[in-house]
Amino acid sequence: MDLAATDDTIVAIATPPGRGGIGVLRVSGPEARAIAEPILRLAAPLAAGRARFGDLLDPSGLPSPSPTGPAAKPRVLDQVVATYFAAPHSYTADDVVEISMHGSPVLLETVLQYTLRGGARLARPGEFTERAFRAGRLDLTAAEAVRDLIEASTLAQARTAAAQLGGAVSRAVAPAKRDLVTLVAALEAGIDFAEDDVETMDAARILDAIDRAAAPLRALTETFAYGRIVREGITVALAGRPNAGKSSLFNRLLGRDRAIVTAQPGTTRDLLSERFSIGAIPVDLVDTAGLRELAAEDVHEAERAGIERTRSTVAEAHHVLLLIDAAALDRRQPALQPEDQATLASLDGRPATVVFNKIDLLSIAEQNSLQASFPEAVLVSSLTGAGLEALRRRLEAKIAAERPSDDTTLVTSLRQQAAIDQALASLRSAAAGAAGRVPHEILLLDLHGALSSLDQLTGSTSPDAILQEIFSTFCIGK
Repeated sequence: MDLAATDDTIVAIATPPGRGGIGVLRVSGPEARAIAEPILRLAAPLAAGRARFGDLLDPSGLPSPSPTGPAAKPRVLDQVVATYFAAPHSYTADDVVEISMHGSPVLLETVLQYTLRGGARLARPGEFTERAFRAGRLDLTAAEAVRDLIEASTLAQARTAAAQLGGAVSRAVAPAKRDLVTLVAALEAGIDFAEDDVETMDAARILDAIDRAAAPLRALTETFAYGRIVREGITVALAGRPNAGKSSLFNRLLGRDRAIVTAQPGTTRDLLSERFSIGAIPVDLVDTAGLRELAAEDVHEAERAGIERTRSTVAEAHHVLLLIDAAALDRRQPALQPEDQATLASLDGRPATVVFNKIDLLSIAEQNSLQASFPEAVLVSSLTGAGLEALRRRLEAKIAAERPSDDTTLVTSLRQQAAIDQALASLRSAAAGAAGRVPHEILLLDLHGALSSLDQLTGSTSPDAILQEIFSTFCIGK
């Protein structure tokens, strides 16, 4: 991989689109200072690592890079703070100038166009971070964490991304790489100096070394299920018969009226999804059409399609809340209706919680009797909010059950998991070869394969196509 500094200068607006209190223009490359300085009139010259206050001059009153006539006296457009970072002590390891101005879109666009005319090139999405990676300031797991930190919508996501940005995954993998390098060196020495009576490793020692290298990788791969939940969230589907109160509970959990609620059964014909968080984990809550058996002569095509979508969503959800109208039960001997029993059976043991709704229509004695009959169920009232906190705690406990200890490094992306799985597969192949007394030259093929997979994890040997795919998902300006 070419780690040399790039020879062109890039520019982008580093703050989100729209109006704001502050807008930041970022210029990076060997000509960053020369391009930015003509539009700045500062209290003191730019200096490395210093923020300078001053005026932003109207580019229309400045000489263009190829002047064709006399320039007018420059006008002041804004008061700004300009910060200069000299190479290699910057995010990209190039010269960087950042101009913080008021967040007017027209102001930012005017200055951006001036820097482009001055010789800068508009940065691609993620190109600043890509330059930091290519300069060796970040490994690939840390670079991915930059994107995750920007996109974090919960504190758990931010904490996990910050840990990876600090090199948590690379540190977790480092012992395995050290053990593999030591083992490879020993085996290669035994091959290269076989005629000099250099001691070779026996199968037992090789197997022990392979197991030591694999141990931290196995620990990492076991965190992926929860790491993916932290990064992507979970889907919770509200299911049940028509008029069980799914839409009302949907609105209650979100804290706002998002779904239409009427007394008429079958109001919800399509899926309605909103994101909120439980225990710092993002949750996509899905309100679904009521489940019921439609007779062949029924012509409610919209409802029929809604029911089919509901069944598909329930089959794919991480967790299902099966809502049951508590007021419609036999209060002397509560029992699930056949449709509800069929829905539970269709889950085939997947995570689900039975929720009895409308308990405001039951007496306290009837509520106690219902809870005694279904001790694992949660009793709620979408009308009064009773039981909502207990339901939140139940969902949080279900999520927390998959969480490793707080200080465990999490693998959060499928790319990271795939690289670790490939390394473990190579180590399993090497272990089988060692147990079968295959020649060390063959073992080395698998061991080098494991090292190559770990290098792809951190980006040491990642093909450019993979890098382009990763960095293209970043926002422009980062």
